[in-house]
Amino acid sequence: MNEKITPYQSESATKKEQVADMFNNISKTYDFLNHFLSLGIDIIWRKRAIRELKSVQPKLMLDVATGTGDFAFEAIKILSPEKIIGVDISAGMLEVARKKIEERQLGGVYSVKIGDSEKLQFEDNHFDAITVAYGVRNYENLEKGMADMLRVLKPGGKIVVLEFSKPQTFPVKQAYNFYFQHILPVFGKIFSKDARAYTYLPESVNAFPDGKAFTDLMDRLGFKETKHISLTFGISSIYTGIK
Repeated sequence: MNEKITPYQSESATKKEQVADMFNNISKTYDFLNHFLSLGIDIIWRKRAIRELKSVQPKLMLDVATGTGDFAFEAIKILSPEKIIGVDISAGMLEVARKKIEERQLGGVYSVKIGDSEKLQFEDNHFDAITVAYGVRNYENLEKGMADMLRVLKPGGKIVVLEFSKPQTFPVKQAYNFYFQHILPVFGKIFSKDARAYTYLPESVNAFPDGKAFTDLMDRLGFKETKHISLTFGISSIYTGIK
């Protein structure tokens, strides 16, 4: 699922390798572009997603595809967990995250390490909660990645996935498609110097099984009480499930 859409359309590198390269290339401008291109709404989406975990009050959390750490920092602010471990395949993104951890003096709570989201180096039934923001559509094998997160989640633990989705209503759908296909790649190229990264973004969103297709996949893998929450006219979605 989703294997054909890759950042650099290279025959010789796997999707995983290309995603790592892409995030290494854009890591320095990633935060600025995220907030700029979403008009700051991404910050509101993250807060909303994290609040889904308030009922669980997680002590030990895993943030998959942790990137530069924004989702984890939000979780620390809202949930006050004892520990968050962040995993990402991009060394460049983790370098930015480590600087932010140091600046905020949060090294005692939040630590990051390089790792493959489809082969998590943790024992079974380990985490109270797992979060993923804008990461699952970059998986080489979506089912494998989701199944591995289920494996390391404790029974009764909760997963929260925040991901782009495809708006269905007029005129949001048309405006969104125009923005994603024509505006976003131009700004992405100017600011990040990686033109392909921001044409890959709409392609990967388009290929992603969003909405009911994604909760169906979660159900099939064994997540319980799966839920889909649509945000801002369907531009983003929150998915939750319990082990």
